[in-house]
This record gives sequence, C-alpha cells and structure tokens, in this order.
Amino acid sequence: MRKINYAILVCSFLLTHSFLFAQSIRYPSIKKTNQVDDYFGTKVTDPYRWLENDTAADVKQWVQEEDKVTFDYLSKIPFRDKIKQRLTEIINYPKYGSPFRAGEYYFFSKNDGLQNQSVIYYQKGLEGKPEVFIDPNKMSSDGTAAVTLMGFSKNKKYIAYAINQSGSDWQTIFVMDIQKHEQLKDTLKWVKFSGAAWKGDGFYYSRYDAPQQGKEFSNKNEFHKVYYHHLGDAQEKDELTYEDKTKPLRYYGAQTTEDERFLILNAEEGTYGTEIQYKDLITGDKEFHLLFAGFTHNYSVINNNGGMLLVQTDDDAPNQRVVQVDPKKPAKENWKTIIAEQPELLSSASTGGGKLYAEYLKDVATHAYQYDITGKKEHEIKLPGLGTASGFGGNWDDKIIFYTYTSFNYPPAIFKYDIATGQSVVWQKPTVKFTPDDYEIEQVFYPSKDGTKVPMFIVHKKGLPKNGKNPTLLYAYGGFNINITPAFSASRIMLLENGGIFAVANLRGGGEYGEKWHKAGMLLKKQNVFDDFIAAAEYLIKEKYTSKDYLAIQGGSNGGLLIGACETQRPDLYKVCIPQVGVMDMLRFHKFTVGWGWVVEYGSSDSSKYFKNLYSYSPIHNIKDVSYPATLVTTADHDDRVVPAHSFKFISTLQEHQKGTAPTLIRIDVKAGHGAGKPISKVIDEQTDIYSFIFYNMGITPKY
Repeated sequence: MRKINYAILVCSFLLTHSFLFAQSIRYPSIKKTNQVDDYFGTKVTDPYRWLENDTAADVKQWVQEEDKVTFDYLSKIPFRDKIKQRLTEIINYPKYGSPFRAGEYYFFSKNDGLQNQSVIYYQKGLEGKPEVFIDPNKMSSDGTAAVTLMGFSKNKKYIAYAINQSGSDWQTIFVMDIQKHEQLKDTLKWVKFSGAAWKGDGFYYSRYDAPQQGKEFSNKNEFHKVYYHHLGDAQEKDELTYEDKTKPLRYYGAQTTEDERFLILNAEEGTYGTEIQYKDLITGDKEFHLLFAGFTHNYSVINNNGGMLLVQTDDDAPNQRVVQVDPKKPAKENWKTIIAEQPELLSSASTGGGKLYAEYLKDVATHAYQYDITGKKEHEIKLPGLGTASGFGGNWDDKIIFYTYTSFNYPPAIFKYDIATGQSVVWQKPTVKFTPDDYEIEQVFYPSKDGTKVPMFIVHKKGLPKNGKNPTLLYAYGGFNINITPAFSASRIMLLENGGIFAVANLRGGGEYGEKWHKAGMLLKKQNVFDDFIAAAEYLIKEKYTSKDYLAIQGGSNGGLLIGACETQRPDLYKVCIPQVGVMDMLRFHKFTVGWGWVVEYGSSDSSKYFKNLYSYSPIHNIKDVSYPATLVTTADHDDRVVPAHSFKFISTLQEHQKGTAPTLIRIDVKAGHGAGKPISKVIDEQTDIYSFIFYNMGITPKY
C-alpha cells in the first residue's frame, strides 16, 4: 500500500475530488486459541475468546498496540486538526436543561459551551438568581464524573443524587440538604439501574451485591434487590424491601406516587415486558400485592388520583393508552379508559398541574396534548415544527411547566408552558454558529426487501444536486422499542456544511409505530431490521443522493450490531463503516454484565429455537475472506453495558480476514463507557476522529 505524497495530494485535489488516500498499516500480531463450542451439533470456533478477559495483562498489551496503530493512522490525516477546530467552534454554545420546581426552588442544568459536564443550578422562584447547586466538573480532573438527580423528598428538603465515574453504569448515591446546600454523610454504593423513591425521611433504591474485585465491568450482574435507606444510617443498616432468590436475572425498581401513598415495585426480565406489585402505605400493607402479571405487556404507573392509579400500557393497545385502575380490583374488566388508543403511538404520558399530558408520534414527529384528569382533551400544545418535544409534566400543584423541542436543524430550545391558557413561550433558545435556514429536511418512505414502507429523514443543504457524489452518513438503531426521532447534533453540521447528507432510517425493531413495528424486528424477525437498513442504503444510491463510494454507515450499541451485521452481509454497499460499542457476539452476549436482559429482544444461543437465527447474523461469525469497507470500531474500557470484548473480537476477526486495502481499525477510549456522561472533551476528540476517518477514506478534503 502506497505512502501519501502530500505535494502530489494537493495538486491532485486541484484536478479532481475523487482521489483516494491510503496509508500502509501493519496490524499487531495476535494469538489464536483452539476454542471450539458445540451448539446443538454445530461446532463454532472462538479463537479470540481470551480477549473477553479485559483486565488480563496480554489483553491490555493488545489494546495498547491496537490503539497505537489507530492513532498513528489518524494523526496522519492532514485536515484532522481543522476538523477538531471547527467541531469545537460549533459545539461551543450554551446548553440548557428544562427547569423543574421543587418547593420554592427551580432546578435546571446548564453547560456554558465547552464544560465537560453540565452544571446543576437552582434559584428561588423564576425570578431568583441562579446559583451553582452541584458542579460535576469539580469532582474529577478530567471531567469523567457525571451527576444524575435521583429524586426529591416530599417536603422538598432533601435531594438524592448519583455520581457515575468514567462512564460506568455503577453509581454511588449521595444526599443534599437543599436549603443549607450541604451534603449529608449518606453514601450508597454498587447502585445500578435505580432511582430514589422517597417515603418520609428516606427512600427506596435498587442495587447489586458488591462485584468480584477486578471484574466490576464484565461479570454478569445477578440478584437485583430493593432497599430502603433512612437518612443518617450507614448503608449496611438499610432495610431489604424486596428480593427474589429464585430469579437472579430480573431488574427491580421502586417508585412512590407523588403523595407517597403507593409504593410501586416494577419487575422486568429484560428490555420488554413488566410485572408490577404495590403496597398501599396509608393502610400499612406489609406485603406486596400483584397489580399486573408479567411479562407479556408493558405497564407504567404514571401517578395516582386518590385511591386510583393512572397507568400507561400496551395491553390490548399496541399503540398504548392510559387507563385508571383500582388497585383493590386490578382485573382488566375493571379498568377505565382515560385516553384511548389512537392510530399514532402514545410515546409518553405524564401529569402536572392536575392535568394529563400525552406525547404522540405521527410519522416519527411529536404531537403533544393536554387533557384533564378524566381524559377530556383541552389543548394541543403547538410546537415549532416537525421535531421532537419532551419533558412535559411536573408537580400536581404546578401552574407552569417546561419542555424541550429540537429538530435536525433546530438546537434544543426550552419552552415555558402556561397550564391554564395552553400557551408556550421561549425560555431559552441557544445560538449556534451555523445558519439553520441553509438546510432542509425531507422525509421519504422507501420499500424494504419485503415491500414494507420504512420512513427515513434526509437532511442536507438546500439545492444540493443529486449527482451521486455527496458524502452521506446513514444512521439507524432498529431495536428495543426505541424511537429515533429528529434531534439536533452539532457534530453533524460538520458533514452538512461540506455538502454532505445525513440520513436517519426508522427501522423495524424500533417503536416508532407501536408494538407491532417493534415485534416485526425482534427475535426470529431480526433480519427485517438489517433488510430495512440495506434497503435504505440502496434507496439513497438509486435516487442519486450518493453512491457506494461516498456512503458511510454508523450506529451504536444495538445500532453497532446493525452496522456489523450489514457490513458483513453487504460489504460491497458502503465506503465506510462506523460500528460503535456494538453487540457483535450474538452467541455470548448474555454472559456479561446485564446482557441477559437482551434475551427478550434477541433470543439466546442456549436455546435451539434461537441459536440458528443468531448465528446467521452474528457479526463476528459471518466475517469471510472478502474485501471490507474502511472500518473504525469504537468502544471504551469502562463500558459495562456492552462490554468491549464484543468490539475486540470483531476487529480481530475483521483484520484477519480483510482481503481489501481499506483500513480496519479500533478506537478504544479510556475512562469512558457506553456513552452516557461522556465529557465534552472526549466527545470532541471522538467525533473529530470519526469525521476525519470518513472524509479521508472518501477522498474528500473538508473546506476549511
């Protein structure tokens, strides 16, 4: 492979835009073992099994060697510094979170622009002076400590908050006296997937037992438990509220209604389906009572109205509805429908100011409405356009609430909403260094392999020619009932202002059209998701938005699986692939941390019913001796959601079998996790490398 001659490169650019860069790459040597597993008579080799032990010395050495190869490659991209400079400029704008009221105080988050973590502020009333309440940036020298507010006591005297370190899902809970602005001595460790459900001078929370030392970020998490913590007590004194020693693979979460009358126990066996039990704390219930049996449907208690519970569910309503349930008579025939199922998906329902708020998705755009507590529609909440609105809801006695609205060319803005009049006014709207009116958003509906119409957003500069030469980034997720709705991303401006196209395909497996859409892309129907994505790429090429020489694909987590599967199924279709923190080993994902929770979505290789299907698309098991696109895998050392072993094994297999000349690299971040809480400095560095890699391998120099 030839070396880059920069003088020739500059001259070539003056003559043509279709040149290609290349670098000579020597990948680290890597050992292979003779590991073979027998799945129902099928022998499956796993020569890189040793990479699953992420704390082993030989794995750490391999990581260092791979990172050196990757960053040596990236450092030679001539416009990398210019991209970082522009990204930093675009991202440097004030970012606000919606205010919410707790007693006499309003709380909100703000990032001045380039702070690694948003700072939490509070102020007395809407006209008060904002003061710093918690500044996560002072908790670590590199910005890798992130803070989440967990819940306020009913008297609004205390707040529980959690700190995550280095992107891990593990949390430590602390408590603050709000008026005194003073941290109490309470410290609760090994918390994961929890809130703080207050009752009196304490709260319920969920945790695991302390993990094996050295295996904190990889060992399977089992036996989730709910405890009650009384303020001032040491954690070892916390009261065990609920456990089930016969069900190690369940999540348990506690919730109290706003008036603290009901304690709700939510149980989940994975990412879909719930079982709910409750206690009426006024009557002094000693035992939990079954409210909804699991795990065929989803149920979510929104709040209570006296002795009745308001519940959002897809039971007999794939697009969701709101029902009122008497916990003493919870059988379905006794439910009262408050908001009936609509043709559109009810994505969220909440209460505030004695009202109900319902957010619907109509062709993947938010439409929001206010109802009275009996279900009578009062207002449609007017939004600026086709985008995503969220955050409706508040306290029962609120007069105003706040919500956020965003779209692809509309940075997140905060609106203040008057409950009595149904009127919204802008509270905060950021100014970003780009011109929104320069861009347009199309929504198309393209046919998938089986003829299903799939929606896709296409964003680009107005008047962009369809000549097949536009650098295009196709993004999707396609799973777990998750909706990918219009949202602003400052980093994507980098692509758009260089004549690029950003496309988002709303694949089956997501929840954009309710539970039927979700089920059409899960378990034995998972291949529909990949077919939908491949069809999106083919549509963009057919309609001359781009061509295979200018098409990049990207996705993270389950979306990383999507990219890995589509790259191995159709390597001829793309120029660049960016699988991020992906689930790449579909035969062993359930053996690490909380991977067992995804079995309801994927199935398990422990079952003969699902093994063959998983094996048919598992990315690392479908790599062949062919020419693959330029690939940059990203992962992180503290990712305890999708452990980095997935990416380690995938890139090792890809490097072994790559028959083309395109680079196959892995970028392994340190002191970072699955994505949540990542400091802005790391976000900028990662996005710089992703866009540099994309442009470089398309042979395009950004115009800076």
